[in-house]
Amino acid sequence: MATTLNRILKHRSVSALNKHHQGLFSLTRYENHDSLPSQMPALRSTTRSFLDFYKFGNKKAIEDERARLNDEMNRGYFADMKEFKEHGGKIAAANKTIIPAASAIKFPVLAVTFSNGKSLKLPITPNSNEVNTESLVVPKVSLVCLSFRASSQEMISSWSKPFLESFGNRKDLQLFEVSFIDKWLLGLAPIRKLLLRVLQKPNNNENSVLQRQVGYAFGDHYYFRKEIKVLNLLTGYILLLDKSGRIRWQGFGTATPEEVSQLLSCTSLLLEDQ
Repeated sequence: MATTLNRILKHRSVSALNKHHQGLFSLTRYENHDSLPSQMPALRSTTRSFLDFYKFGNKKAIEDERARLNDEMNRGYFADMKEFKEHGGKIAAANKTIIPAASAIKFPVLAVTFSNGKSLKLPITPNSNEVNTESLVVPKVSLVCLSFRASSQEMISSWSKPFLESFGNRKDLQLFEVSFIDKWLLGLAPIRKLLLRVLQKPNNNENSVLQRQVGYAFGDHYYFRKEIKVLNLLTGYILLLDKSGRIRWQGFGTATPEEVSQLLSCTSLLLEDQ
């Protein structure tokens, strides 16, 4: 009888202990992960957002590249040449007056390297890093001449030479002639260094206060061209910038005597206005 009673009590104790352990296990399981169900939607949402962003970024890049390819194909060398034969590089007449500051667009930042290896970013404005680190003087007016192909070098000179002759004694002006080199091989550091040495030109204006600064822009400049609306790469682009880096006047191709007079007149007005 006693043996039977002890057996029953032992069985009940074991059952109770098992139930107690099960309860503890269940409690521990939910205590450790009771927030997991509420976190799962957020986790799924975050993952989905990241994937959507990744897909959107890829899609945007693909669309931009497709638009660029289409644009480049439509405006290739043969299209430029056909247009060049029609107007000789004069895609438009030069501005007769200064572009109002309120409607003038900002000249995009452009990294330029000179034949001596020195580099700077145009335009030079009061906020330029070069002004703060190298103590450069901010010019009141800058004439920036852009050449994308060798065919436009003589066009550039038709503007820069009379500009230099008229304002050669001014310290508050800058004159830049920038040639674009978009061949990736020529942009490699060793080849670029050799190329700059070969391209180095003698300074024929040693007695002039205003110096003609010849620089080179290496690499892909598609978006730069888009911003300032460069269409035909065979012609030259002449831009007059104010102290804030805004384009206040522009000319194209080979200068006519009338256009040179307009450039000089607008430069004088800008100098008085700055």
